Amino acid sequence: MNTLIIDPYFTLIAATIVLLVGRLLVHKVKFLKDFNIPEPVAGGLLAAVFMCLLYAYNKTSLEFDKGLRDAFMLFFFSSIGLSADFSRLKAGGKGLVIFLGVVALFIIVQNTVGIGLATALGENPIVGLITGSITLTGGHGTAGAWGKILEGQKYAIKGATDIGMASATFGLILGGLIGGPVARKLVNKLGRKPVVEPQQADNAGDTTVQIFEKADKQRLITAKSAIETMALFAACLSFSAIMTSPQVTAYLPEKFTIPQFVWALFFGVLLRNILTKGFSVNVFDRAIDVFGNASLNLFLGIALLNLKLWDLLNLALPMLIILAAQTFVMCTYAYFVTFRLMGSNYDAAVLSAGHCGFGMGATPTAIANMQSVTERFGPSHKAFLIVPMVGAFFIDFINAFILTTFISFL
Repeated sequence: MNTLIIDPYFTLIAATIVLLVGRLLVHKVKFLKDFNIPEPVAGGLLAAVFMCLLYAYNKTSLEFDKGLRDAFMLFFFSSIGLSADFSRLKAGGKGLVIFLGVVALFIIVQNTVGIGLATALGENPIVGLITGSITLTGGHGTAGAWGKILEGQKYAIKGATDIGMASATFGLILGGLIGGPVARKLVNKLGRKPVVEPQQADNAGDTTVQIFEKADKQRLITAKSAIETMALFAACLSFSAIMTSPQVTAYLPEKFTIPQFVWALFFGVLLRNILTKGFSVNVFDRAIDVFGNASLNLFLGIALLNLKLWDLLNLALPMLIILAAQTFVMCTYAYFVTFRLMGSNYDAAVLSAGHCGFGMGATPTAIANMQSVTERFGPSHKAFLIVPMVGAFFIDFINAFILTTFISFL
């Protein structure tokens, strides 16, 4: 197989093309619009199919710059932290706690289904965890980390990393595809109709900007506010780099190693609230919103460009059966459990779309799912308050605890 390495500049060009094509597809293809398929997912899947055809034709694979992808991911998670004013987080209150419980319960269900099916199909039960919350709730990063552990002498699961990466790829695709249709069915059940809102820019005195909620809304920012905001992002990225450097991680227990994006998010929360509460600094939410949404879309664009659909063909039939069942379980759980426990209202429908995103794929997918719903049916402040923090911060700790508990019994 020939692998062509695409440099950062052409990777950025390709990602923007994917996003523009995705937007065109969603606006022109009624099916994609009606079922609230996120624009990056629509464009990214088309690009992935093209890459697959290129591979099938002459065994050529394109490898897009992952450093740029990871940088945009860190920008995205930093923006979540920098927008997390404690006064806003208090507004999550009871709903935040309930959603944490809903998510934790689903991780247990996801792993139980995976282990049960793996055992029934004659596979090692731990394979059920690989096709469970290790990769679906955890994503590619968790898949890589656990893959190395499971391939070790203690567990000796051959090809655990490859299985994990393919499973995480499957989840990323399906997580972006099922969230919109699930929410659409729930919204139709509620009798809510699409809304048409005029595209208006924020005025300079607006202090109620909802981060990520209205990605297409015009934001008035200045060069000064952009530079100051870039400095905040740089601080978050620098702190995360320091905390994940060998000099620091050498002093941390291996089990408690925290991913870099969590450090970026954590420092964003800390920095935001120290500046606003301790020094009365006016943090520019409008600039954070613009940079955060741009980073979200570019991250998804590059991530989907790097999807290798042919890897899914290498999954053994039992793995595909388990993953298909996990997709059905996610849809069913979001529709009947997440929706009902979160209030059986419009906010709950949007939360269900978000849960499909990070329950099968990743937090950026969850945000994209919710944006595709709210752009069509109106805002959901509650969903955009709860999902980013749960999906980006709490979920990793909950997942790690539950996985450790499951593995201790296997």
